[in-house]
Amino acid sequence: MSNQSFVYLTKERLVELEKELQELKTNGRKEIASKIAEARSHGDLSENAEYDAAKEEQGLFELRIHKLEDILSRARIIDKSQFNTEEVHILSTVTIKNLGNLKIFEYKLVSPEEADFQAGKISVTSPVGQGLIGKKVGANVKVKAPAGMFEFRILDIK
Repeated sequence: MSNQSFVYLTKERLVELEKELQELKTNGRKEIASKIAEARSHGDLSENAEYDAAKEEQGLFELRIHKLEDILSRARIIDKSQFNTEEVHILSTVTIKNLGNLKIFEYKLVSPEEADFQAGKISVTSPVGQGLIGKKVGANVKVKAPAGMFEFRILDIK
C-alpha cells in the first residue's frame, strides 16, 4: 500500500490520527469480534447474512487500520512557522479570485491526507493546489481541472 513518499501532517492532525488508530486497535477490534461472535452463535455460517456482514465490516476495519499505520509510518511534521508568506506553500491560506465568475475563495493548502473541501482545505496535489504552489500575491494562475479551465488571481497569502 505504501508508495514510500513522505506524508506531511500538522502536529494536530498527527495526534488525531494516532488517537483514531489507538481507538480502532483497542475498542474497535473488540466490538467487531463481539459482532462476529454474536453472528456465529446464530447457527449455519453458510447462510448467515449477519455473519457475512460482520466479516466484511472486519475487513474494511482492518484496511483502515493498515492505512492509518502506513500514513503514520511515513508522517513528517510540518510547522507553518518554517515558511514565509511571500509565496504559496503547504499550510498557506490563500485568498483567490476566480477571474471567470469574479467570486473570491479562501483555501488552506494541506497534504492529501488532511484535505477537506467543506472546511476550505485543499490538497497541494489537487489541480488548484498544484497551480498555486510557489506563486506570489498578484499572480494569475491558470488551472486545468476536471470541470474545465479556470483562471485565478492570488489576492492574499497568510
